[in-house]
Amino acid sequence: MNKEAFDRQPRPEYPRPQFMRKGWVNLNGSWQFEMDPGCSGEARGLVNQETLSGKIRVPFCMESDLSGIGNKDFVACVWYKKSFVLPQEAKGKRLLLHFGAADYRTTVWLNGHYIGTHEGGYTSFTMELTDAVCDDENLLTVCCEDETRCTMQPSGKQSTRFESHGCFYTRTTGIWQTVWLEWVNAAYIGKVFITPDAANSRVHLRLITHTALGCKVQATAFYAGREMGTGTATIGADDVELTLDLKEKHLWDVGKPELYDLYLTLSRDGEKLDELASYFGLRSIAFDGMRFLLNGKPVFQRLVLDQGFYPDGIYTAPTDDALKNDILLSMAMGFNGARLHQKVFEARYLYWADHLGYLCWGEMASWGLDHSDIGAYAAFSKEWIEAVERDYSAPSIIGWCPFNETWDFEGRQQNNDVLRMVYRMTKAMDKTRPCIDTSGNYHVETDIFDVHDYEQNTELFGSYYQAGTAPIHDRYPRRHTYKPGLPVFVSEYGGIRWTDDADGWGYGQGPKTREEFLERFKGLTDTLLDNPDHFGLCYTQLTDVEQEQNGLYTYERKPKFDPAVISAILSRPAACETEFKP
Repeated sequence: MNKEAFDRQPRPEYPRPQFMRKGWVNLNGSWQFEMDPGCSGEARGLVNQETLSGKIRVPFCMESDLSGIGNKDFVACVWYKKSFVLPQEAKGKRLLLHFGAADYRTTVWLNGHYIGTHEGGYTSFTMELTDAVCDDENLLTVCCEDETRCTMQPSGKQSTRFESHGCFYTRTTGIWQTVWLEWVNAAYIGKVFITPDAANSRVHLRLITHTALGCKVQATAFYAGREMGTGTATIGADDVELTLDLKEKHLWDVGKPELYDLYLTLSRDGEKLDELASYFGLRSIAFDGMRFLLNGKPVFQRLVLDQGFYPDGIYTAPTDDALKNDILLSMAMGFNGARLHQKVFEARYLYWADHLGYLCWGEMASWGLDHSDIGAYAAFSKEWIEAVERDYSAPSIIGWCPFNETWDFEGRQQNNDVLRMVYRMTKAMDKTRPCIDTSGNYHVETDIFDVHDYEQNTELFGSYYQAGTAPIHDRYPRRHTYKPGLPVFVSEYGGIRWTDDADGWGYGQGPKTREEFLERFKGLTDTLLDNPDHFGLCYTQLTDVEQEQNGLYTYERKPKFDPAVISAILSRPAACETEFKP
């Protein structure tokens, strides 16, 4: 990477689009950097040392080409330093430091003063710098410790071997999402939770504030520039709720994402203390027997597995347009949503899903965690709470799935209490969306019974799942608890290997011709579309990822097949849609 490209600020867009303030500074770009394989940096004085030995391009991880480093070996600890001068308008304010995500244990110092530590590699977090900041140049120091092979931390699809293999890929160490500064008054709004009430043309708001007792908060909604409703509340505790009645009902729908703008102000005695810009979608999600209803109408979930990896950025998209383009590529193939698989996708991805009308299942990177250990519950649940809180207000999120393929046989014993507690915790936080306790197996307490099946023989697959066959939970009696009549779907299927790479990995025996591929894809998909007792499907997968060669697109996002042909197979009406009677 040449110096001009390295010095150009990457990912300059505001990283938290559903919670925007005007006063902020993006810290992405060139940072000082040093690897610390022995985790001895603090003992060696790196906290107070003014310079480090190298440079890195934030927000890209050191393993990525876009970082300017490209070191893919195991490094247990990395250090960063960045100088900044406080903008004039920020002086005298509370100064907040935000990280989109950093893997895994992040410790921060400012001007040599310890600020705080955050554990969790996939979720956003904030630290306050106010007491350590000075008017002149400030030196920010960040240390990230990451032991991917530790079974007490979630690591998703990051390889525990030196090399990538099977469905495990290049690791991500350290900062991998945008870092930014934001300044606020002493009283400010910390969090906002938006709950749509489409049936009653209302939206419910819950705000978490800081040092704002006695202040007034005002919320105003707009649609296409026209005021739709306003409400005020006096803050008598840090947590305040208010409801806006909307003058017009405009529903957020698949491919038709009607959105309202939302403006929030915090004031005391007429003086404005905080101001936020947001948006929301008015929509309802429910199940009617086996059917999934969006806004009271059946919608068959035509999902694709999206792992969110990029050839040059690994976990991090090179640009905001790349996030949007992945959704457009999926929609071009006929999919209307995705399982965001084994990774908490960045908030900018959900912004585009919200604005394109694309259904998303929020998931945590649960692989790598020892599900048999109750102690692992603490590490997992803290991070999962942060993920659900961050993405609660996104209309595109239509369900939660904290775990993927936990096991309870052949010596791999999951702890059922861990899954049960996480499910119940999720439902306590969000009563508006369904939750799958663990996708594929082994279910303990869940709203949906799903399975993963990579059978490549279309006739055999049809004998399992075609219309009139036994419900899938009857076929898997050992896959733990289910309730009679629980909605079902095959949440991973296909994975058809198509590649010229002899070493490329995929599920089963790949077809020999394009015609054979399309015939297999159609046969598998038709079976699921034609079963009125299934509310959706999820095909593996959108793109190749490194050696895994079963994407409909290459890793570089080139289509392997005419998108129109795939779309024609997927887009025809499903049985649960055509047989619906209101």
